[in-house]
Amino acid sequence: MSQISPLIRVNVFHLRCLCVIISGFIPACAQTEAVVRKPLPSSVVSHKYQKLDADLIQEAINFNEKDPYQVGPGDALLVAVYGHPELALSTYTGNVGDNPRSSGMLIDNDGSIQFPLIGTVNVQGKTTAELRVFLQRELARYIEAPKVTVQVAFAGSIRYHLLGQFTSPGLKFADRPMRLMQALSLGGSVQLESASLRSAYVARGKRRLPVNFLRLLRHGDMSQNIVLRSGDVVMVPDSASDRVFVFGGVVGERVGGAVPFVNGRLDILQALAQAGFGFRERSQGVLSKTRVIRSEGDRGELFVVDVERILKGGAAPFFLVPGDVIFVPTTRITNWNLAIQQILPSLQVASALLNPFVQIQFLRDSNR
Repeated sequence: MSQISPLIRVNVFHLRCLCVIISGFIPACAQTEAVVRKPLPSSVVSHKYQKLDADLIQEAINFNEKDPYQVGPGDALLVAVYGHPELALSTYTGNVGDNPRSSGMLIDNDGSIQFPLIGTVNVQGKTTAELRVFLQRELARYIEAPKVTVQVAFAGSIRYHLLGQFTSPGLKFADRPMRLMQALSLGGSVQLESASLRSAYVARGKRRLPVNFLRLLRHGDMSQNIVLRSGDVVMVPDSASDRVFVFGGVVGERVGGAVPFVNGRLDILQALAQAGFGFRERSQGVLSKTRVIRSEGDRGELFVVDVERILKGGAAPFFLVPGDVIFVPTTRITNWNLAIQQILPSLQVASALLNPFVQIQFLRDSNR
């Protein structure tokens, strides 16, 4: 057996002694009380919940599922005149095959058709009942008491624009009016891992509709499954484009703007710093009464946050969500109406980017 050097034996001895000493401290350590961290109080001074009135929602959507269908470019019409088969539009296309689109007169891109005896007829935006009355009145100049029937053989004018986080985005056509969930399926599927549902919206003309994609897709709230109109834009942006909007500043001067999230997180101090708020704004702005408007679709929350207390370490951070509007008043204001009056010019500038709740609840009067 090989000999163990004295140096190694000494080191082993020292190691054993160290283990004994440590083991003697373990019970004592186990009896020591753990450090208890006391949570900071909330920085929210007041919190108000608000929902759009049903009349405002209906006014914004401005569409009734029971409204009669209005024809447009891409539709195919079947028109017959009783006792006058030579005036039937279907004879001009020959009823080729089983495709309903080939069974009638296709409406041109300018919304018109060519009708025997009458000539060019602009039919875009008319219902079949309106078109029937119009044709009977015009044909009465050539034949006695004409009786006309009008039928939509193919609805090809319905189109939706699906943009953003779809597996198959683009311009989509439908053969009938669709609800939002049906239209979403035209784009394949929504890529939920990268989509910002809080920022998603439906645009009709120049307005965003009060639709809450988060409640619809995450929680199955079918009250958000509205009927779409042809031409509606469905936008589901990337979460990387999430923003909050900061307004306020010193008297007679404005600072702020859109502030992006960093790795999906942003608190109110970070947002104010990125928006350019410094010591001058702190000394003249009332940080202890900072307002935050948080909204989703047709619902909003109105916060008053004591940012000054957060800065002093006396309150917990206030974390933001995409679309939040932060306003640091320049004077002490007592209610939300006064706050909105001060922030209104800034909201108008950014109106195209704001959530429908903010657009409708606070901007409706100023835009009229």
